[in-house]
Amino acid sequence: MLNIALFGPPGAGKGTQSKYLIEKYNLTYISTGDILRKEIAEGSELGQKAKDVIAAGQLVSDDLIVQIIEKRIKSEAKDGILFDGFPRTVVQAYILDGLLSKLNTSLTFMLSLEVPNQELKTRLLERGKSSGRSDDTMDVIAKRLTEYEDKTMPLIDFYKDRGKYISIDGVGSINDITDRLNNAIDRTLKRKYFNVVVTGIPGSGRGTQAKRLAAKYNLAYLSTGKMMREEIAKGSDIGNACKKYVESGDMVPDEYPIRLMERFIRDNPHVDGYVFKGFPRTTVQAYILDGLLKKLDSQVNVAVEIDTRTITAIKRLANRGNSEKGRTYDQNTDLIVHRLDMWEMTIKNYVSNFYKNQDKLISIDGESENQDVIFGEIDSLIGNMIEQF
Repeated sequence: MLNIALFGPPGAGKGTQSKYLIEKYNLTYISTGDILRKEIAEGSELGQKAKDVIAAGQLVSDDLIVQIIEKRIKSEAKDGILFDGFPRTVVQAYILDGLLSKLNTSLTFMLSLEVPNQELKTRLLERGKSSGRSDDTMDVIAKRLTEYEDKTMPLIDFYKDRGKYISIDGVGSINDITDRLNNAIDRTLKRKYFNVVVTGIPGSGRGTQAKRLAAKYNLAYLSTGKMMREEIAKGSDIGNACKKYVESGDMVPDEYPIRLMERFIRDNPHVDGYVFKGFPRTTVQAYILDGLLKKLDSQVNVAVEIDTRTITAIKRLANRGNSEKGRTYDQNTDLIVHRLDMWEMTIKNYVSNFYKNQDKLISIDGESENQDVIFGEIDSLIGNMIEQF
C-alpha cells in the first residue's frame, strides 16, 4: 500500500493538492478536518465535542481523532491512504503506526508543503472571505499557526530520523506544486540506494577515490573524519568531545560518528546511495552501519579495499604532512605509525573479513601514483554493479 501523510501549516494547500493525489494514485482520502466539520454539521455527539475546540483554533483530542480514523481505515482503505491533517503531533505519529500495523502496512513517507507565514495568513484570510469559515479570522489564524509550530513541527524530526520526510516548495501555481508532489512521489518510489564502503590503509587514497565514485554516480560522500574535523572547527559539543581522539589518531567512541551519520543521511535523502569512508573501522561499527541503512530498507552493497603497501602509505602521508593539505596527525612519524598499527589491528583484520565473508569485498591495487588508473579499475567494477542493480 502507498500511504502518505500530507503535512503543512493551515493554508498550505493540503486540501487542494489532496484531490489530485488521491485520483492519480487511487488513494483513500482521510481528512480529519473534513470529517469533523461533517460531524459538526450533522450535530452528532462527536461533532458537539469537537465544535468548540475547532472554533478556538485548537487541536481535537487524540481519542476523538483515533475513533474517526480507525473506522474509516477499516471500511474504506484499499490501495493506499492519503492522510490530510493527521498526524499532527509525535504522539499521533505513534498512533498512526499502530493503526496501520493492523493492516500489515506502514506510512510510506510524509510530504510537507513549505509556505512562509505571511503567505499563509494572506491565503487563510482570503479563504475566510470566500468560504465563510468561522475559523479563518486573524486571531484564530495566529493561534492556529502558533499551535502548529509548537506541537506539529517536531514531526519533521520524527520522520526525518526515519528517512520518511520529503519537503515540497508550497509556493507557486497549483499545477506547479502538484508537479513537485508527483515528481517527489515517483522518484522516491523508484529509488533504491546503492551503498559502498571504501576502505584501505591511511594513505591509500581512499578519500580521493570515494569522492570520485560519489560524484560520478550521484552518491553522497560520507566521511566521518571530515565531519568530525568540521565539528572540531565549529567548537560544537561533538567536536569538543572528539578532538582529543582525532588529534591523537585514536578511534572516536561510536556514539559520535553514529550521531553525525544519522544527521548526514537525514539531510541527504535524495541521492542514489552513499559512499562511506572512514566508517566502519570495527566489526561492531559494521553492524551499526547495517542498522543505520536498515532504516532506508537498504544495506551495504559492496566494500572496496584499496590494497596499498605500508611503505607506500608512509611516504604518501609524510608528503601530505609537508603540504598545505597536511593534518596534525600527518606531521608526526609516531602518529603515522600509530594509525597504521590501528589499521592492521582493527580494519584490516576485522572489517575486511566482515565483508569478505559476505562476498561483498573487492580488492583494488592501490600502488599506482596515477589516481586515474586506480579509479578506472574501481569504476569498471562498481559501474557494472550499479547498472545491474
